[in-house]
Amino acid sequence: MSKPNYSGTFNMVSQENMENYLGALDINFALRKIVCMLKPTKQIIHDPATGSMRIRTLTTFKNFDMDFQLGKEFTEDLGPVDGRVCQTTVDWEGDKLVCVQKGEKEGRGWTHWLEGDKLHLEMRVLGVVARQTFRKAD
Repeated sequence: MSKPNYSGTFNMVSQENMENYLGALDINFALRKIVCMLKPTKQIIHDPATGSMRIRTLTTFKNFDMDFQLGKEFTEDLGPVDGRVCQTTVDWEGDKLVCVQKGEKEGRGWTHWLEGDKLHLEMRVLGVVARQTFRKAD
């Protein structure tokens, strides 16, 4: 069975528990408040034939790009997010994209999945979970 193609532009429609998640990442209070007010847009380019993917998270404050090959570990510079570097692997778990980020914070990673025109994102670190939901732009 073929995997879904995640390509598209998605606008955030809701989020929950983001402040607690950012706190677990040791993000300072002022920056947590700013980040919680942002409404990011995700631009995803997914080439199922090569297994390459690019996820751009765009905000009015700061942008973050993530380019990777599915199933291959790479060094991820999370400087724009929290100043850390980690070893990251993104791979399929069924139809979901699951990211494991190995570094100084335990249990860090995220999961993306599609439901109709919605893109879901669950972010995890130190047992704290935050969720965002995005809707595909026309």
